[in-house]
Amino acid sequence: MLYVGVDLGGTKMAAGVVNDEGRILVRDTMPTGRERPFEVIAADMAKLILSVIQKGGYAIDDISGIGIGSPGAIDNTNGIVIFANNFGWHNVPLRSELQKYIDLPIYMENDATVAGLAESVYGAGKGVKNAITLTLGTGLGGGIIINGHIYSGSHHVGSELGHLIVEINGRQCTCGNRGCWEQYASATALITAGKEAVLKYPDSLILKFAGGDPEKITAKTIEDAARAGDNVAAEVFDEYVYYLTMGIISIINAFDPEMIIIGGGVSGAGDFLLKPLTEKVKEHIFYKELDFADIRLAELGNDAGIIGAAMLATDKYFI
Repeated sequence: MLYVGVDLGGTKMAAGVVNDEGRILVRDTMPTGRERPFEVIAADMAKLILSVIQKGGYAIDDISGIGIGSPGAIDNTNGIVIFANNFGWHNVPLRSELQKYIDLPIYMENDATVAGLAESVYGAGKGVKNAITLTLGTGLGGGIIINGHIYSGSHHVGSELGHLIVEINGRQCTCGNRGCWEQYASATALITAGKEAVLKYPDSLILKFAGGDPEKITAKTIEDAARAGDNVAAEVFDEYVYYLTMGIISIINAFDPEMIIIGGGVSGAGDFLLKPLTEKVKEHIFYKELDFADIRLAELGNDAGIIGAAMLATDKYFI
């Protein structure tokens, strides 16, 4: 059977036809233009879906269903995006709007959740029933899979792990609270820490590797400077790993998953991130005498969004 998965992002939306084995057979993208009315975005999404079906040489009747991974809190039962702050959406009836153009079953979930679903079934967590995926990017997204099914809570916000409070009266978060985990453990947080560090230590390799322009500092810049032996970069990266560790400890204490999968831009650091992270988790874990979650890097990259969204349309992964 064939399904279409749509990964809705703030800059672009991507769609693909996916088979039962989680393989993307054909794909396409288009700009999102998130400042536009949702009706216009939905119309473009429908065009993208129909285009990718046609591009693969398929007919509508060949497709069993459509899945959409969207930012924000998603009510799949009613087909509504309850809120998506980066789009300015509140109670948007995305499913009914799309079905004006396409007469197929449509399923919806949070974008980080569908990426976690894909990783749990076809990626790093293949064969694991209980896994949590963390996406370290602009924010910190979470995807929770329990007994092979999506867990999004009783009110559709159960996987907002980036908004766990890790610092009382800490940094201001875009959600309105202070001290949220994503303010300390996202790629954005790492970049912010690097920029703050070069103000105090302008001779750091961080600034040199950024071409002398603090605005060009990236997570990779800090990683490279730390690898090169720069003490300032090493301190920034170590503090980042510490905060990432503390959030993971809380997740383990709450869920005790078999595996925690690390994805997003910062995961590109590979073992430079994974080794100290695993060591710190082992050091701070509550139950020293028992095994704890295996921590691994995500394997599917940007494909996870399309694959996971398409998997929704099988209607097998909702509790």
